Amino acid sequence: MLGRVSRSRSRFLRENVDWNSRLLGIVGARGTGKTTLLLQHLAEAEQDQRLLYVSADHIRLQASGLYEIASHFFRLGGETIMIDEIHKYANWSQEVKNLYDSFPTAKIFFSGSSTLALQKGKADLSRRAVFYNLPGLSFREYLSFAHGLEFQAVSLPELLQNHTIVASKLLKAGPILGRFNDYLDHGVYPFFLEGIDDYLPRLLNVLEKVLYEDIPAAIAIKTANVPVLKRMLWLVATSQPFTPNIERMSRNLKISKEYVYNYLDSLERAELLSGFFSSETGYRLVRKPSKIYMENTNLLRGVAGQLGGKDQAGTARETFFAHQLKSAGANVRIPSRGDFLVEGKYLFEIGGRTKGKSQVKDADNGFVVRDEIEVGFGNVIPLWLFGFLY
Repeated sequence: MLGRVSRSRSRFLRENVDWNSRLLGIVGARGTGKTTLLLQHLAEAEQDQRLLYVSADHIRLQASGLYEIASHFFRLGGETIMIDEIHKYANWSQEVKNLYDSFPTAKIFFSGSSTLALQKGKADLSRRAVFYNLPGLSFREYLSFAHGLEFQAVSLPELLQNHTIVASKLLKAGPILGRFNDYLDHGVYPFFLEGIDDYLPRLLNVLEKVLYEDIPAAIAIKTANVPVLKRMLWLVATSQPFTPNIERMSRNLKISKEYVYNYLDSLERAELLSGFFSSETGYRLVRKPSKIYMENTNLLRGVAGQLGGKDQAGTARETFFAHQLKSAGANVRIPSRGDFLVEGKYLFEIGGRTKGKSQVKDADNGFVVRDEIEVGFGNVIPLWLFGFLY
């Protein structure tokens, strides 16, 4: 496994993780590179016999038990154990807690692909573990993995203040818009490196596994009801964008409103959908998102393609913007005017190359984000540039 793992490039999170923590978890959607992240760290100390890597779905671990294997390793002098795909082990949070308490000098690192399945465990270990979320690739990371182009991430305030200078420097590496379109199509998950022709089938396979394995294992939903989840995804993927009407969804899907809320929440926690709330306040507004997007543009195009259609350009632009800002850790809301309110003060209107400024003209921090332009001016910023936030 170490012989096959890439050591030349790694995800941005690798530099941000405190590997000195006694208990840390790398969580996120399937296919974002969590296993590779653990193996790359292990490869740095390949000859160190005090580190052990195990996969939670391995038959020997399932038969012997996580606690038994790890405790035996620690008693032999082992210092760090890495447990991959930990959500596939039934009693993982209790046994990890017991290991943490029983071996006060040991380190325990683990990864989990199913955010849904990890929710209870995160609560159980909240005072002990440090959790890191690994989102899909940013556009900046895609350029590194696909084209060997290395750029530093840019903070949002710096981008907004100096976007013309930043874009001009980045463009010295060559044309950007074609590569940006490639990213929107197949650049979010690192497995595009194994073949672009196989990317869509693999992406749809990930989608099926989440729908038929991860979600039913985490919530009380029968496999026969999974098509309801699929219909929800189709609704979002074919809307411009999707504004949820819970009562209408309840009637059309023939399920109660409570189930509509629960299923939408499950799809979001499974990182297939992203819901964004209004910038207003109140119980109703807090419970029901104002807009719902597919988690990223690759999923958007994959699901829309399954239906024999194409995604709407406007929806794809907003999906990209929302995905990059959310993954960078920004607070994103839906304002009464404009498309997005970020960090409670930056108002954004998203559109094509001729998008006007009317929606943000009176805002103190209003910006127009245009697709299909390389360099902006004033408060007009190219869409692709927001792919450099992480």
